[in-house]
Amino acid sequence: MENQPKFQPADRIASFKPYFFASLGQKINDLKTKGVDVIRIDMGSPDLPPDNFIIEELVTSARKPGKHGYTPNGGTVAFRKAISKYYQDRFNVTLDPQTETLALIGSKEGLFNLSQVIINPGDIALVPDPGYPVYTAGTIIAGGEVVPLPLLTENGYLPDLGSIPKETLKRTKIMWLNYPNNPTGAIASLAFYEKVVAFAREYQILIAHDAPYCDVCFDGYHAPSILQVEGAKDVCIEFNSLSKTYNMAGWRLGMAAGNAQVIKYLHTYKSQMDTSHFEPVFDAGIAAMTGDQSWLDERNDIYQARRDIVLKGLREAGFEVDTPKAAIYVWAKLPAGYTDSLSYCDKMLVEIGVSTTPGIVYGQYGEGYLRISLGTATDRIQEAMERIVKWVS
Repeated sequence: MENQPKFQPADRIASFKPYFFASLGQKINDLKTKGVDVIRIDMGSPDLPPDNFIIEELVTSARKPGKHGYTPNGGTVAFRKAISKYYQDRFNVTLDPQTETLALIGSKEGLFNLSQVIINPGDIALVPDPGYPVYTAGTIIAGGEVVPLPLLTENGYLPDLGSIPKETLKRTKIMWLNYPNNPTGAIASLAFYEKVVAFAREYQILIAHDAPYCDVCFDGYHAPSILQVEGAKDVCIEFNSLSKTYNMAGWRLGMAAGNAQVIKYLHTYKSQMDTSHFEPVFDAGIAAMTGDQSWLDERNDIYQARRDIVLKGLREAGFEVDTPKAAIYVWAKLPAGYTDSLSYCDKMLVEIGVSTTPGIVYGQYGEGYLRISLGTATDRIQEAMERIVKWVS
């Protein structure tokens, strides 16, 4: 049609491509229509449900006539008190529910929004590489500059703080951390967090710690919170999520905790863009955080059994892989002679119907690796490993 208007995207998003898993999903759907039995061990989406008492609380609450109106932006008072109780019980960290906690529509929302309320054009964000892509995307859309923090095998996938140039630190507003780590499964100690807090004080940097896997731990390990460090709330904000801890990924319920100034900025920003959550979802979240936690041990045992199946299969197939103590991922170096993770994973998907995530999705230092998620039924993970072993032999 002549004179049809053409609308160009805003410059800040013009260079963005669709999220990797969206395009991967389309390719998998195409293969399924051709009769291919695809086993997805790529996305970090828990396949198991929450415990029954959490679901029952949702149902009971939803049947109450007064539960269907708008709820307070940033979460109900009861939900924010539940966040505080969770942190007190789990980490012995005291939080003021009104000023040091905030409910999120999934923690991803908060991760993205943090850059929008802190970063000005030209500011630097130190972003782990490999790392969750939203840290980079949020920075770029806010007009900031991303400086990668290499996470290397020889450093236990912890950043080398001493290697960051002083000139870079002068312009740095945020440093992102994520432990237990996605995609590597690496962990961080309280001693490391103490160094980070001291580092942040010295250079006046906000530490944004993304901790959604802190309750998915194996072999007797218990992940700490950075907020356990004395004075951490002066320079840190921590994001957490009910998605991974309580198998509630689709419920979109997360939290931010820590520095009161930053919590206030996020709260103000949210007040302009969303109208909070359905109250029965908050009520179920309260039940999850304050109720019986023992069911998580059984759930983690299932993940650990899957982890061990994956480790055995990958090692038999010639991958180099460490044993993760937490998170729901296995991070594996490609077999000798292979370096292009995108083409390797695509070839695996097309030839044997096993979908994994190429390491390059998580940054330049992820190249040469692939990530496997444990959020798939155990028998399907076993079959996937059998297919991979047979494929490479």
